[in-house]
Amino acid sequence: MTATSKGPEQTDNAVLPVESDGLEPVKIESPASSLVAIELAVKSHEGNVRLTNEDHYLVVRAERSLNTVQSNLPEGALKPSFHETAFGMAIADGIGGMPAGGVASRMALRKLVDLVVKTPDWVMRMDRRKANTVMRRMANRFRQIDITLRRHSERDPRLAGMGTTMTVACSLGSDLFVGHIGDSRAYLIRRDELHQLTRDHTVAQRMIDAKVAGEQDDSVRGFRRVLTAALGSTSQPSDPDVLRFYLRDGDQLLLCTDGLTEHVDSETIASILRHSETAEDACKALVGEALNRGGVDNVTVLLARYRFPKAERAADTKR
Repeated sequence: MTATSKGPEQTDNAVLPVESDGLEPVKIESPASSLVAIELAVKSHEGNVRLTNEDHYLVVRAERSLNTVQSNLPEGALKPSFHETAFGMAIADGIGGMPAGGVASRMALRKLVDLVVKTPDWVMRMDRRKANTVMRRMANRFRQIDITLRRHSERDPRLAGMGTTMTVACSLGSDLFVGHIGDSRAYLIRRDELHQLTRDHTVAQRMIDAKVAGEQDDSVRGFRRVLTAALGSTSQPSDPDVLRFYLRDGDQLLLCTDGLTEHVDSETIASILRHSETAEDACKALVGEALNRGGVDNVTVLLARYRFPKAERAADTKR
């Protein structure tokens, strides 16, 4: 199948369609999160022009476990252990041309971790109510990071106007949550088809949405790097986009800064993801392609490949 790129899905429940042939979105039975295997890789480069790298990335794993130490319950009455595992991934791109963009992107990720760690009740099992809680918390964390950056720049004139984009993904079993502000992107490739999960917060995207111009028009290209929303630097605070999706066996989740998408088209990104043997190989190839095509900006790519337990794989192939 020829890989194509589609824009962010517009379904009411923000669920990525399981097929590319018009089938309705379907939620599969979520496997135990601890049984979902994730192959992770990330690569970041300052590019061919910049002297410093203002991109920062973060990958974390959160676990909840219970292990039986002693019991006189009959053998087999209780599982010896219970485990839940969630993964968090984030990239932040300090805004070029602004003071201390690297400080802003670094501070944003540090504040994000601080907020997560201080959350008293981590959600490790999902239902509709808990999913809404996760999405509400994610949006609120973006807002708190924005406030932190603004206050910091107000106290230190050297950092006035500092800002950053940020794209965050959290996966738990088959549930995937994506929070986003700016022009970094999240993609998901499923069955050879590339889907763009996020929408750029740029003047160019607004022109495209308003049908003033097409994506490849020269008038649009000049506004691709003009942000309409970011953390810390815009005149007014902006709310992030927060979305929920369902993962399938074999899915690949890519987070990347605009240092990749400015140079490498969607067709090439999809081809590299589809043909790379490992996640590490894919990240190296994507960054290499961006550098070979100019590399005028910092470039960061973070890739997660998902493999579900055998029972879920078999069920998935029947759909």
